[in-house]
Amino acid sequence: MSEYELSTQKRKTKSVYVSTVISIALVLLVTGMLGLLLVHAKNLSKYVKENIVLNVIVNDGTSEGDVLSLQKDLEKDPYVLRSVYISKEIAAKNLKEDLGEDFVQYLGHNPLLPSLDVYMKENYANTDSIKTFIEKISKNNRIKEVVYQESLIDMVNKNVRIIGIIVLAFAVILLIIAVALINNTIRLAIYSQRFLIKSMQLIGATKNFIRKPFITYGIIHGLLGSLIAILLLILTLKFAQQQIPELVFLRNWFEFAVIFLGVIFIGILISGLSTYFAVTKYLKAQSNDLYR
Repeated sequence: MSEYELSTQKRKTKSVYVSTVISIALVLLVTGMLGLLLVHAKNLSKYVKENIVLNVIVNDGTSEGDVLSLQKDLEKDPYVLRSVYISKEIAAKNLKEDLGEDFVQYLGHNPLLPSLDVYMKENYANTDSIKTFIEKISKNNRIKEVVYQESLIDMVNKNVRIIGIIVLAFAVILLIIAVALINNTIRLAIYSQRFLIKSMQLIGATKNFIRKPFITYGIIHGLLGSLIAILLLILTLKFAQQQIPELVFLRNWFEFAVIFLGVIFIGILISGLSTYFAVTKYLKAQSNDLYR
């Protein structure tokens, strides 16, 4: 083979490898973005559920010390995430801002009662758990009543469940598509090397000896593609947080790191396995089949 032909072959090989890495990176980018979407959806669900408030109205005449004692007792409950004490004065101030007028001056007294805004833990932010919690604390003689929006809680849980199922189903479908695309990309890359594989086999090289460099390159391509995808994912995250600052509340770098490691694992695993099966196919193929 002439020096020109060797140079042309090397350029073609490099071109195939570069296109393979780019293709893997783009597919893993989409897969990683879906993973980040799942994480954000889960964290958004948690944030919404943990911000559902129960207004625990305290009996009139209860001292502030007793209210604070009640607050400590409630926060010890395994259902409760946190609570906020709303005194009569704070309640009057908040209502005044909402109404736009001083109703205390108009009435001559403050008719509002002190209360505790209780926030439930994510796993207990549902109607059944809240009813159980209310039945338990209603026995306390310092509590007059507990007010909450049952319809809102039912709607939140229903929508979160539906969205979760849709996103999960979409994730499974996209993962299957990603595996198929990466597999086809690598099969095409190996297809261009089929004559080299068969030539090495014909001069006596063992199957493992032939497969080893191809699998090594496949793993490297998967790693490079995944690193490029992770870099693009980080840039996408930063851009999204600049455009939507509220996303900071949903940020969880540990979960993001798990997504990134998953992208690397998927890239290496699929690339390595696809390369192995593609090379094995041409090792088993007859010489005449290579022209088909």
